Amino acid sequence: MNCSVEEGFLCKGVECVRLNAGRYFAVISPLTGSSVLRFYDTENSIEVFRYSENCSLKQYDQAREIWGLPTLYLPNRFDGGLLKTSDGEYHLPINEKALGNFIHGWAHKRAHKVESTSAENGRASVVTSYTFGSDDEMYKHFPLDFKLTYTFELSEEEGLKQTIRLENLSDKKLPVSLCTHTCINAPIVTGGRQNGLRLTVPIGEKCELDERCLPTEKLLPLTAKDMRYKKGTMKPVLHIISNDMYTAETGELDGREFYGVTVRDRYSGKRICNEVSKEFKFWNMWNDQGGKGYFCPEPMTAMINCANLKLKNDVSGYRELSKGESFECWQRFFTLA
Repeated sequence: MNCSVEEGFLCKGVECVRLNAGRYFAVISPLTGSSVLRFYDTENSIEVFRYSENCSLKQYDQAREIWGLPTLYLPNRFDGGLLKTSDGEYHLPINEKALGNFIHGWAHKRAHKVESTSAENGRASVVTSYTFGSDDEMYKHFPLDFKLTYTFELSEEEGLKQTIRLENLSDKKLPVSLCTHTCINAPIVTGGRQNGLRLTVPIGEKCELDERCLPTEKLLPLTAKDMRYKKGTMKPVLHIISNDMYTAETGELDGREFYGVTVRDRYSGKRICNEVSKEFKFWNMWNDQGGKGYFCPEPMTAMINCANLKLKNDVSGYRELSKGESFECWQRFFTLA
């Protein structure tokens, strides 16, 4: 199977790495936070992530969270910017002023470096990394050294796989909470219709949020509306979905167990599948008011505000790393037609 890696590939005027394998290509941008700017199935004309030729680099930089596949550390919200670990307390700047929270971290806003690339045995790959230390302006708020390493692998058999590794380089405990702000294009098929999309998410309980989008620490049974995610009848756009957060369960894909979400275009039958590792314990759904041509089923390793909750860690998903320890999780995206 043919595969290749194109280093220095220009997208939005930024030098990127383009991976090619079979019917797929993926564009990864190390200089803008190792985001996947584009993932495309050329055979089936499926645009997986939100992408627009008309979006300028300036527009993209104003809101990197809502284009492509950005990876966030520390993701989601921390109440008043406070983050309490077992051996420290950190005060992060409030950047969601309307709700008084710190949101989404900064790793996706930094330039990352390419560590290696390869193309062999039908698989094209690139490894990127970001090391946080005292030279970063956020260090005064969060003086914990760490390294993030992302491995992207593309093959026709498996699609695009992303492995995320977080390593603690500090003497103090490092909080673990990771997610991708997965921006799925709507429609997914070139020339398709948004009203034909249906989202399936295997969920267990609903995580109740308060008016500031912070967990109340109550887990609620699923309502009839929530069950639309589980049954695969949820329309992910053209109406407002605002932070529907749930515990994750194992579902089914074509008769086999599947831990992840699927998006189906009911007119063409084409699908996008997002399988995740069991380290992702929650799903949070959001669609930016529903009318902007994308929606976000976000896999999360831990709850919103996880470090500050009174819940046990095996419920909230929160964990910490000691110096030299690392945490790893993965997900992959593929299409079916």
